[in-house]
Amino acid sequence: MERRSDNRANIRDFLARRRAQLTPEEVGLPTSGRRRVPGLRREEVAVLAGVSTEWYTRLEKGHISGVSEDVLDAVSRTLQLDDDERTYLFDLAKAAQPSPAPRRRRKAVDVPPRVQWLLDSVTLSAAFVTNGRLDIVATNALARALFAPVFDSPTVSGHGRPNFARYYFLDDDSHDFAADWDGAATITAALLRAEAGRYPNDKALRELVGELSTLSAEFRTQWASHNVRIHHGGVKRFHHPDAGDLELTYQPLDLPMSVREAHSLTIYTAEPGTPSEDGLRLLASWAATHAPPHPHQSAPN
Repeated sequence: MERRSDNRANIRDFLARRRAQLTPEEVGLPTSGRRRVPGLRREEVAVLAGVSTEWYTRLEKGHISGVSEDVLDAVSRTLQLDDDERTYLFDLAKAAQPSPAPRRRRKAVDVPPRVQWLLDSVTLSAAFVTNGRLDIVATNALARALFAPVFDSPTVSGHGRPNFARYYFLDDDSHDFAADWDGAATITAALLRAEAGRYPNDKALRELVGELSTLSAEFRTQWASHNVRIHHGGVKRFHHPDAGDLELTYQPLDLPMSVREAHSLTIYTAEPGTPSEDGLRLLASWAATHAPPHPHQSAPN
């Protein structure tokens, strides 16, 4: 019962926030007079989606079980959801189906040797694997050196694996490491929000969100915004304690390592001929002789 209530609250908050972000002008509706609520009214969303106001009101209150994909598509188009937000809405609908699985703690997945061999073969880029909770589960030597502040953070103690969310929200030093801390924090919370939609029964994830919500006001603010991110990539800038300022491009790729848990392979690299490439080469040289092999590869969750 608790889980279903949580699901309804997530649906209600998500749809209401997205509705409030749209203006009548953005959806081609005329405007006149003073509006009592920000954004669109429920009845306006209902008309645009081709459903009754009563039906949409019920949906926005979290009663999403049994709703057809066509209706969810219509609501997604009306609210102008992007691909990640649409996927999240469909995940919430799937989680609301009858006879949900009991909440459970997913067992840690060992990294197959072939994946570690792949990581180790990448020498001039930082390559690592994360799970959906943003634990770092495997790295090559350069990634271990690049993210040394994350691995050496006090937030690792007692948890076995470094975790990007704990680092950014619970370690003040992360503000020095990430040149755009606000952007990193926003993406981090949005990735966890999407994971919660995919795996609402993951006890470890719920515990992580609870821990961050209790200890970090910044996380509570980000979590309440209900932003969702699944596919992402781009440029990040770091102030590395040994290599100085680095501007790196990154791209996560889905890594089908287990049917029980989603994993991503992420590669950070620098534009050839730039000071950032020189910085990566410096870290690679240091890592080749100092970094421990395969840290945290099979540590527990």
